[in-house]
Amino acid sequence: MGNLVKHETELVAEAVSWLEAENPREAEPVRLRFECVDSFSVLLGLFPPVRESDMLRGVSRNAQQFILTLVNMSPTAHLLHIPPRIQAMRSFLVTKFHAFSLLSRTLPESSGFYDRVYSSLYSTLFTIMSEDVYFSCLDDPSFPNELKVRLAEDLVSLWDSGTELALVKHFPALEALWTARNESPPSFGTMDGNSEILRLSITQDESWSDFLAADDADGETRRALEEFIFGLSFEELLAVRERLVRFGIAAVNFNEIRSYLGSSPKYRVVMSSDPKAIYDFYMDRKEAAHMRKKNGKSGPRKTLEEIYLKYRMK
Repeated sequence: MGNLVKHETELVAEAVSWLEAENPREAEPVRLRFECVDSFSVLLGLFPPVRESDMLRGVSRNAQQFILTLVNMSPTAHLLHIPPRIQAMRSFLVTKFHAFSLLSRTLPESSGFYDRVYSSLYSTLFTIMSEDVYFSCLDDPSFPNELKVRLAEDLVSLWDSGTELALVKHFPALEALWTARNESPPSFGTMDGNSEILRLSITQDESWSDFLAADDADGETRRALEEFIFGLSFEELLAVRERLVRFGIAAVNFNEIRSYLGSSPKYRVVMSSDPKAIYDFYMDRKEAAHMRKKNGKSGPRKTLEEIYLKYRMK
């Protein structure tokens, strides 16, 4: 766990070699950054796997006990109750993300490495985000205990396998969802969302259509989905639609939407070449959902990702 996979190691070597020939000044900080990544991976290798049992002062500890600890852990207690291997891996993923981010900024699209670098960048980002979605579900008291046990088992599989999302059952579905959203910015138009949902659904697996058809009685899935596809909060969507009805406007574009909402939209714009915008967008929606739940306000009280993961686990 924690090492760059083979194709990433080869990519970094080739890209740094190209930079050294084309732009030696920018090659040096990139080389140093990836040396930090390599050093971090060596450190990770010193920690035992999460599933490995051990004995301390006559007391046995194993993966199943840790899984139960995760399930019953207070959301505020993660820091000192999660094994150092896991804390180190999370830091490793952030270090790796920043290394590939730096590399992406130094390479022109004409270099031939651009798409491959962004592929690794997004893969690392989605690993970080997937872990965060899982933790959000573990912290949610409305999730049944048996589902939380399976969530914790999936997390342990990730921590012991590294960044191989395909080895963890539900992670690829989350990755496919984020990839589709990133590649399908909203067109707005009549604001019914049908075209956006269609484009989003084309690349999803068969469980996605069943998930959409199984929306709960209060429509939370639909509201969370609309936030996801339009990049607007539930409250902003209500305000925009009210304005369309009031003034008899049939269709709108991105610039008109922003003019309706003023200079400070609730969610940061996700239509950006910076992958961090995807993470920011998720965290904004997560925080808004938490505040609605805390204050008893209308609107989705979970992100689309949490609702989808819960559906797949069930």
